[in-house]
Order: sequence, then structure tokens, then C-alpha cells
Amino acid sequence: MNSLLWIAQILLGGIFLFTGGGKLFAYDKVIAKVEARSNGRAAGVSRGFAALIGLAEIAGALGVLTPGTLTPAHLIVRLAAAGLASIMVLAGIYHARRNESAAPAVTLFLLALFVIVGRWPR
Repeated sequence: MNSLLWIAQILLGGIFLFTGGGKLFAYDKVIAKVEARSNGRAAGVSRGFAALIGLAEIAGALGVLTPGTLTPAHLIVRLAAAGLASIMVLAGIYHARRNESAAPAVTLFLLALFVIVGRWPR
């Protein structure tokens, strides 16, 4: 079980480091892709808000990758996964309102939930 949890944590960490970095350092490219995917409809996300989301995603990714021996009962890992799950709930709402697929957000939410439950102290 520990191996599966580490695989899930590494996947979450990698995905959110990549997407958070994109929001921070390649805002114009990300917005251009979002608008192209939705037939030119404005993304509705300012540069500052995208940077805030990107920072939260990077912080969550780093927290999920923190070894559990540093804190009692994987506290940082569970809190980081809960933060990422919260971001994915909001992302799912954002994509559903834009009539886009929310499947990636739901999948990442479930992966974060798996980490939370799996790292819960027994």
C-alpha cells in the first residue's frame, strides 16, 4: 500500500508542479491554449489570480512530496493533498461552467482523496 501511495503522491506532485509552473511562468501561452480550446471565448482568469493558483499548486505539490517522517502521521502530506483536492473542486466547477470536460479535475481530486485516506493515521 505504501508503494501505491508514493506513486500517487509522485504523480500529484509532478502534475501540479508542471501545471502550477505553467500558470506562473507561461501565463500567455496557457491563456492562449484555453481560449483556442473554447473557440476564442475569454478565459476569465487574470494574471494575478493565475499566479495565485500556480503558487498554491506548487506549494501543494511540494507538500505532497514531503517525506512523512518529517511530521507526525503525514500531517503535511494530508494537508497538501486536501488543498490540492480543494483546488480541483473549484477547477471542476470552472470547467463545468464553461461547458468543458471536468474529467481531469475529477481524476486529480480522486487521486488526492486516495492520498488523504491512505495517509490517515490508523
